[in-house]
Formats: sequence, C-alpha cells, structure tokens
Amino acid sequence: MMPDMQAIGREFGLAGDLVESIPYGNGHINDTYLTRWNKAGVVTPWILQRINHKIFKDPPKVMENISRISNHIRKKMETAGVPNIDRRVLTCMPAAGGKYYFLDEGGNYWRTYRFIDKATSHDICTGPQLAYEAAYAFGDFQALLADFPASSLHETIPWFHHTPRRFAALEKAIELDSANRAATSTPEIDFALARKSMTGVVSDLLEKGVIRPNVTHNDTKLNNVMIDNETGRGICVIDLDTMMSGSILYDVGDMVRTSTITAQEDERDLSKVDMDVDRFEALIRGYSEAAGDLPSRAEKDLLAFCGRLITFTIGLRFLTDHLSCDVYFKTHRPNHNLERARVQFTMVRKMEERSAEMEQIVRKYCR
Repeated sequence: MMPDMQAIGREFGLAGDLVESIPYGNGHINDTYLTRWNKAGVVTPWILQRINHKIFKDPPKVMENISRISNHIRKKMETAGVPNIDRRVLTCMPAAGGKYYFLDEGGNYWRTYRFIDKATSHDICTGPQLAYEAAYAFGDFQALLADFPASSLHETIPWFHHTPRRFAALEKAIELDSANRAATSTPEIDFALARKSMTGVVSDLLEKGVIRPNVTHNDTKLNNVMIDNETGRGICVIDLDTMMSGSILYDVGDMVRTSTITAQEDERDLSKVDMDVDRFEALIRGYSEAAGDLPSRAEKDLLAFCGRLITFTIGLRFLTDHLSCDVYFKTHRPNHNLERARVQFTMVRKMEERSAEMEQIVRKYCR
C-alpha cells in the first residue's frame, strides 16, 4: 500500500499539489520515493524517504549526524564561493518543529531531501573516467570533513566496518545455522574461514592509534555519487546514513569494491566477474588528487589492500545474512544473498591475484 505522500510532504512544508510519487533507486535498506509537486504551474521534485528503523535503530540520531555534516560542508562551500551549492551537498528539509524527520502514526520515520536534477547515479562503472570522478568526489568529501570532530558523531550501526566483528558474526551464523543453509554454502564458508588472518589489519591499527579516526561515509559505492549529466563530473555525495567515526581506508576500500567490478553485485555467471585494473588506477589518481595530504603514510601503505579487505567484509555480511534467513538485506529471489557473497569473494580472489600491480599503482600516485 502506497503511503499518503501528500500528507507526509505537508509535514515538511512542501508546497503545491502532489502530481507524482514513484519508487526511486534500488537501495537495499530504505524506501525511497521521487515526488513532484505543482505550485502555480511550476513543478518541483523532492525525495521522500522512509528510514528503515529496523536497521537504523535511532533515526533521530541518524538525522542529527546527516544535518550536522551537510551543514558543515555547506558552510565551507559558501566560504569558498562554490556555485550551485544545492547541487553539491544534500539539503535536508526540516519538518514541523525544526526536526529533520517526521514520525508518522505507524511508527515510521520519514525525511525529505531536495532532489538533485540533471544528475545520475550509476550502479555499474562503465570505465576509468567514471571511477576517477567518483573517487575524486569521495576524496573531496573526506577532505572537507577533515576538521570535523569525528568522535562527536553518533554510531548509527555499531561496528559497521569492523571486520573481526563481522567475521565473528559469520562464525556464529554457521554454528546456529538457523535456516539450514550451511550445507549448501560450504565453498563460500570455507573461503571465508581461510582468510581470518586478514580481518584485523585496519581495525588493529585504529585501536593502537597508528592511524587516526576520521569522519567516514562507510558506504562509498559508485551509486552514492551523483554524476552531472552535462559535464560528467561527480558533484554530490549522497546516502549519509552510515556517517560515523572510522578509517578513511574503509571508504577507499568500498570505492575499489564497487568501481572496479565488471559485473552486477548479484551476477550469477561468475565468469563475468573481474577486477578492472585500469579503473583502479583512475580511482587512485582521482582520490589522491582530491584528498591531498589527508592520508598518512601508514594509510597510503594500505590503499591497495583496503579494497580487498572491504570486499571481503561485505562478502561476510552477505553470507551471514544468507545463513540467518535474510534478515538485513532486501532479497528478490532464493539464495540472493548467497549469490551476492559469491560475487564479493570472486572479487577478493581477483584482487589477490593482482595485488602486486595494485601496489605499484598506489606507489605511483601516493608517494
């Protein structure tokens, strides 16, 4: 049943008559709608989104993070004289009472963003230039937040990219086998268990203070950068739900994971899944140009490895969800999460095979 989008929009002060409301995007977590409102013949688009409060247990804290981060970036852009700021940073609309969310009678949390028109998010990277633009946008995003107090952010999903914790969750899911799926997932389970030693590389350095915590996006997949339709430039980073304190390596790793893959993340034919080294080089070049001196020497030394780590981590999450009867990610067919895990683990293999070449590329751009 379609929610009453007219009533929800009114809570955010959207003016005019609702003329269209359609599901938008293909995210796994929240429910997103593109709405269009006609006021005196002028049609204005807005994004209305229902926050999945089963995943994000405290939506008000999520929105506090997002509004603070967006306002921080906006002020910096205003100071720098950046044009068209509404297309460069998310605009959160306040609801009645000044809060950036609305709680409906059914217990659902809603938010509204200004729609960024004449721009596209891409699910599949089609070449090195797109990888470069996305990486430049995320690198610039990190640089703009370098002086933001990371420790002041709410932890919206505890231990989100903490690979040892994700590995422990997989071990527990294997032991419980609540959906009786372990026997048909043996190759994937064996692959994961064989790589336990890699899980603590970044988290251990964070805990020891060798690398410092920064504000991290934590979901830097390609389609979370809006690409301008006319210029082809990355103009705005979106989907800020998982903004928390963490390592910038988590963000670089997820860029590598999503921008270098040659297939969909749920591709059934694994022969189509490969890691494109040319895209990786473009990505590292774009990121290094935008992030500048933000990465430390210790972080630069792990830029090639972090793609493998985060890809493995996401694979752990897909496999764990499959074994736990698909309680986190939306699925659209039987074994969907298992298929996603297989793709991630195939990418890990490809990165292992190309690790020397990836290290050489990092040294070329990040001295």
